[in-house]
Amino acid sequence: MGMDEPEQETVRGQLLILFLVTFIDMIGFGIVIPFLTYLVEDLAVEGGITAIGLWVGLVMTAYPMAQFLSAPLWGSLSDRIGRRPILMVGLIGNTFCFALFGLAPTLFIAIVARFLAGFFNGNIAVARAYIGDISRPDQMASRMGLIGASFGLGFTFGPFIGGELSAPAERWTIFEGTIFDAYPYLLPCLVASTLSIVSLLLARTRLPESLPGEARVQTEKLDWGRTMKTSFTRLFTSMRAPAIGSLLLVTMLYSFGFTIMHAVFILFTQMSPDAGGLGFTEAQNGRVFAVIGLTGIVVQGGLIRPLSKRFSSRSMLPVAVVVTGVGLGAIPYASVEYAWLWLLPTSIIIASGSGIFQPTSSGLMASYARDQDRELGGVMGAMESASAFARILGPATGGFVWTLTVDGAGWLNYRSVFHLCAIIMAITMIVSLRLPSEPTSTGSK
Repeated sequence: MGMDEPEQETVRGQLLILFLVTFIDMIGFGIVIPFLTYLVEDLAVEGGITAIGLWVGLVMTAYPMAQFLSAPLWGSLSDRIGRRPILMVGLIGNTFCFALFGLAPTLFIAIVARFLAGFFNGNIAVARAYIGDISRPDQMASRMGLIGASFGLGFTFGPFIGGELSAPAERWTIFEGTIFDAYPYLLPCLVASTLSIVSLLLARTRLPESLPGEARVQTEKLDWGRTMKTSFTRLFTSMRAPAIGSLLLVTMLYSFGFTIMHAVFILFTQMSPDAGGLGFTEAQNGRVFAVIGLTGIVVQGGLIRPLSKRFSSRSMLPVAVVVTGVGLGAIPYASVEYAWLWLLPTSIIIASGSGIFQPTSSGLMASYARDQDRELGGVMGAMESASAFARILGPATGGFVWTLTVDGAGWLNYRSVFHLCAIIMAITMIVSLRLPSEPTSTGSK
């Protein structure tokens, strides 16, 4: 049964506001990407630390580690009190934690700031559950792609702004002798905090609740410890569930391979050309990530809809994994002379694979959950926890392997960690081919 025109207008309005909220939120998150490695390197040098790659991995790991601990809680809590309050909690956390990160005087404070930001940010899983609340199964992939496009748009502007605003005292005289001279990465962090406040106001005033009271899980009292235990039990139960467990494994492997690259990409691009790197600045790295984000917009905002009509989510997943793996393995073969000629198509390949994987995996998971009559918020929370667990291991593994191999010779060198990414993607592809067929039942939303 379809919706009448007023209902369609209401849903379109919800999608638009959710798009804007997640877009602004992801700008704030993406702002830190171009300079995070440089900030960690500066703090490590001041502290007499030489294993830069390892510490970059640890700081990057703090955010997903906190998400892993909190995502099941936020997903389950959203099933009890609604999606909207949880989205706003994440935005409040972002507002304070971005500023703290920019003011971090030590690596310990930087890690704490990233951990707190990850803990309070339950937006990804809850945003997906919100889409599930207002969508039919056949609308899932395209609408997940719409939200994915907001992520891509945020990652286009966020890293670009972060790169261009880094170290402002070195570029503009107006900032000389100010706090931005002592804290060269504070300005983009303050911009991120400001954008989170704007996003919070949008959610507070314009975003309606998607989960009606009668559809919520009833509980007499919120017990944090019991909720955490229940959430983790749900995660492990989901891992054992048919179809859902297999897709969780695919998601974990994919996120693991992908986030290894997160820790080492800028370590490679900022490395001296004499050592095999590209000698990039923060601004140049920001422009690379802007290309990745722009590709994500095109794929998730435009291509995913016709692709999802022609191909099933189940059939697109292995292709997305292979495309991503090819791009990741190609990264370290860029040379200084042809850096942009190599990195631009490579970035487009990686972003295309990721842009297909994210909405199709989310849509497929929602279909599996509905087919098995499971709570959507809990399943999406489990999916995000699985991804977060992989994102804990990914940067730490990347930083560790980089530290061991960067000065090596022969087949163990700075390229080895990118080869590892490609190998993991090959394993992921094999596992994805074993996923069961997509459920064909539909409902009316």
